[in-house]
Amino acid sequence: MNKTKYKQIALLPGYALVSLWCTFTFLVIGWIILASFSTTPNIFQNTLFKDGLHPENYIKALVTHNVAKYFLNSLIYTIISCFGIIIISAPAAYVLARFPFKLNGAVQKIFVIALGIPAIMIIMPLFGIVTSLKMTNSRLVLIFLYIGINIPFTVFFLITFFKSLSFTFEEAAAIDGCGPMKTFWVIMLPLAQPGIITVTIFNFITVWNEYFMALIFANNSNMRPLAVGLFSMIQSMRYTGDWAGMFAAVVIVFLPTFILYVILSEKIIANVTGGAIKG
Repeated sequence: MNKTKYKQIALLPGYALVSLWCTFTFLVIGWIILASFSTTPNIFQNTLFKDGLHPENYIKALVTHNVAKYFLNSLIYTIISCFGIIIISAPAAYVLARFPFKLNGAVQKIFVIALGIPAIMIIMPLFGIVTSLKMTNSRLVLIFLYIGINIPFTVFFLITFFKSLSFTFEEAAAIDGCGPMKTFWVIMLPLAQPGIITVTIFNFITVWNEYFMALIFANNSNMRPLAVGLFSMIQSMRYTGDWAGMFAAVVIVFLPTFILYVILSEKIIANVTGGAIKG
């Protein structure tokens, strides 16, 4: 009992720091949301809602500042990229996790090494290749780059998850006459749903908030994702002074990832703790 009390006391500084961080985060996000419904003069005078609520800030951000176009671009990049990452990474991770072969360890090490290469180091060579192919300002190129850059992390993450699944499923499938490919798509992929959902959330956030690569390969205003569009909007604030509209745009950028967490957090926990036999 005394040991338990000592452990709880030892954890108190950590709990305090986490509580302070959560409080600070909620206060900042809360203030931004409130400011997005106020006016620019009220924001600078620190008298939010003095002139009432102004939901038209969101309409202004979506239409006047082209946030709707940027939002649609980000949605296209993120959904297609996340789907492509899983379609490529899941079979690769399954083979590396379940089928021993001569170069298995070497291939896994290559993925680990790829994780340690900063994206900024490959930007210039990639830009040179894309320019020589005359494919700059192409949505397809940006999606291809997002998929390629996020594959190492996704494969590394899913290898660990597939290793945790029991071989009982594959043995039962083999008895029923299922080949390796059918076993993967029909049985093992659905069982890996918790891991796939989790890594997809990480990939969604990474692609959704990505800035530098989009700035280089999608600098056309019609192709800008939200991160680049929001930066250009902030730059224009020195001329327009529409800070209320800018805060509305910030909320629009933040909202999808927040909704994703709210909707899928319980599902992740339920799938991880539910039904499958772990080997």
